Amino acid sequence: MTERPAQRTPNRQLAALIAEAGFSNAGLARRVDQLGLEHGLDLRYDKTSVTRWLRGQQPRGTTPALIAEVFTRRLGRRLSAQDLGLDACAPVYAGLEFAATPEEAVDIVSGLWRKDSGSHIELRKIAFTPAGLVVPSRDWLIGRADERVGHGDPSPRFAGEAAATPGPRIPSQGRPSVPRQRSSDRGPGQRVTSGDIAALRSVGELFRTLDHAYGGGHARQALVRYLEHEAEPMLRGSYGETTGRRLFAAAADLTRLAGWTSYDIAAHGLAQRYFVQALRLAQAAGDRAYGSYVLVTMSRQAVYLGHGREAVQLARVAQQGVGSSAPPVVQAMLNSVEARGHGVLGEIRACTASLVRAERAMETARPGDDVPHWARFFDEAQLADEFGHCHRDLQQYRAAAQHAERSLQLRAPAYARSRLFCRVVLASARLGLGELDQACALAAEAAQQASEMRSVRATEYVRDFERRLEPYRDAAAVRTYRDRVAALG
Repeated sequence: MTERPAQRTPNRQLAALIAEAGFSNAGLARRVDQLGLEHGLDLRYDKTSVTRWLRGQQPRGTTPALIAEVFTRRLGRRLSAQDLGLDACAPVYAGLEFAATPEEAVDIVSGLWRKDSGSHIELRKIAFTPAGLVVPSRDWLIGRADERVGHGDPSPRFAGEAAATPGPRIPSQGRPSVPRQRSSDRGPGQRVTSGDIAALRSVGELFRTLDHAYGGGHARQALVRYLEHEAEPMLRGSYGETTGRRLFAAAADLTRLAGWTSYDIAAHGLAQRYFVQALRLAQAAGDRAYGSYVLVTMSRQAVYLGHGREAVQLARVAQQGVGSSAPPVVQAMLNSVEARGHGVLGEIRACTASLVRAERAMETARPGDDVPHWARFFDEAQLADEFGHCHRDLQQYRAAAQHAERSLQLRAPAYARSRLFCRVVLASARLGLGELDQACALAAEAAQQASEMRSVRATEYVRDFERRLEPYRDAAAVRTYRDRVAALG
């Protein structure tokens, strides 16, 4: 006798939400397809698809998260796939969610780490979605602080105990050796110590140094594997409230760095997901100021991708989140990033006003100020760099050249990629002033440096200059430049 197929249970949760949202079946399908396009997905759902979902069929792949996001936007409250009566999809597709709890945040971000550390090439092809910036930044700004992040049952005797954990060392051959404890050695619930957190911080400094000098592609994969094999077991370990806040802060910093290095190799959708999760981890840490820094990073990515309006909004949310109590250097950073967004939009007055605020804040900074570790890079050289970029985008080439030259004079050699960017800005300014020979000479130096880095951004900066060269393609200086670049292979 032939076995009858199992009966599906009608999805009453989804039906109730469709009614609350005022969607027709066709309207819901259309919105899911549109959201899929934002994520680089070509979906073909229709009213019949929604009818099947209502009858109990489970959509596959990314679709449950997309449906949940459609309802989240419509109803103005965070909804998960489970809230819709749907099976949750793989964590990588849920990476744009701002988790409701610290435990959920650990599940989402560790899923990203595990997927990214493997051979999931498609993960690095996920599209950036400007619309995906709205809900996380809003939830960070208005969300309630986590009352408790402690995990397991750490003994009070050990709660504040520090363990001596060696920091990273760089052997003579120059390859990084990351402090590592095999994940098999760290069982579930193992106590997290101050030494563990110090090691996380040291690893962050090591990878930051490599990123500045050689580009995000050099050590990105090693960083992600470190997060998978070391940070995740710690987050699932045993710790009290104080240690837990510090642990989440260190994990947020490394996750933001994983996003930054992903951004540098043009894995923009993946980077966006890392930034969202770093923002959530920062909230679990109770570190409002660091959350603003993550938003600054998200704003920089939006500027790079040409989304000026979103960049301005993110910078303003960051400013609202920390208020006027932030150190002057942080205030200068926040205002300068807002200026970059206005510059991309060609908004001269708003850009100038933001730059003036940044400059005034920097003038009030004093050597003895208590500046967070993540803001110490923002100095006079960085501020001049921001000015140079803004004036270039506004086609104010004389001012752009002056500020770019000042930044190059002040910037330490260790920031090789930043110096490359600034050199291209200076080359573009010289080109705009009609100084073709100088422009090509500067750009040739930048092209040489880009060839020695694993940074898509560095390559794209050079290509942007070359697009600006097109009107002069028959000039002798341009032919010489192209010959020099061709010789680099």
